[in-house]
Amino acid sequence: MRKNTLSSLIWLRMARFTHQSNLLSNEFLKQFGITAAQFDVLNQVSIYQPITQSQLAVKATVSEGGISRMLTRLEQEGYIQRKQDWKTKWISLTAKGENKMEEAFEHQLAFQTSIVNECLTKEEQKTLYTLMTKLQKNTELKIKSSRT
Repeated sequence: MRKNTLSSLIWLRMARFTHQSNLLSNEFLKQFGITAAQFDVLNQVSIYQPITQSQLAVKATVSEGGISRMLTRLEQEGYIQRKQDWKTKWISLTAKGENKMEEAFEHQLAFQTSIVNECLTKEEQKTLYTLMTKLQKNTELKIKSSRT
């Protein structure tokens, strides 16, 4: 029989929660004609535009290989535009993309907020946020050190 450490059980719970949350978000966002991954990419572009494709790949929850395919699809849908500046591709939202984010953002925010608010008190939410921030900063440091 395998013995899991508490840390490995926490990691499994976080992975399952992320997967289940993405499934729920994908179902919820169908009404807006986008997926959770597309929403994330459109949101990142909306915040940081113009943004390079490589910067976007780092910020979004999409692999570097997947970002190119997703951007092609979002461009075909008319949500983003890519401008080539020598070797750099700059991405920004089109008016249609801005409208899509205006249409979906508040609804998705309320949907995700309801999932957390249904089961965690405000104090638990603050604690979880602090702990997740600490974990995320640790993984960011590990990623940075592995690239150097």
